[in-house]
Amino acid sequence: MPHTARKVPPRDPPAPPHDLDDASVIVWSLREPERFAALFRRHAPAIMRYVVRRLGPGPADDIVAETFLVAFRARASYDTARGDARAWLYGIATNLVRRHRRDEVRQLRALARTGADPVTESFSDAADTRLSAGAARRALAAALARLPAAQRDVLLLVAWEGLTYDEAGRALGVPAGTVRSRMNRARGKLRGALGGIDPTAVTEEQADE
Repeated sequence: MPHTARKVPPRDPPAPPHDLDDASVIVWSLREPERFAALFRRHAPAIMRYVVRRLGPGPADDIVAETFLVAFRARASYDTARGDARAWLYGIATNLVRRHRRDEVRQLRALARTGADPVTESFSDAADTRLSAGAARRALAAALARLPAAQRDVLLLVAWEGLTYDEAGRALGVPAGTVRSRMNRARGKLRGALGGIDPTAVTEEQADE
């Protein structure tokens, strides 16, 4: 009876080493596309949090999935001098959020009326020392809703997501000086809305580092 070789089931490819930076993962994924999943695992939770804060949970899953699909398709053009892909991914997500500007403003206006708040929580703690939590959140939501879209993008990338001015500029495709200018204008409007309180002051110091 002839000997038949037993088929060995294929093994899953080993996970990329944790010490690989994002650029190395992207380069690796050009040869082995499945490696791009490491970038998703690394950054999807933060991108999800950012989108939920801006638009609520409704469209967030679709936008996050599309963010990484766009990134995957464009990975060959990624600037590998940038070891950290955060700014690139936030830029893609922000472009997709722009399709939902009306939803974002509608949500902020609802928060301004009700004070129910998944969105402004990260800012409110700084303001709550001098205003009641509800009042701070309502005032902040109303101020965010009134900001021009470009200023709101900058403010939320820097103050919520902790991007530096350089990173926010790369995300939005504008110079760091433009980011600084928009941030200053947005902060001025928030101070006016919150009676002189600036809940982004600590973040502003970090962005300069």
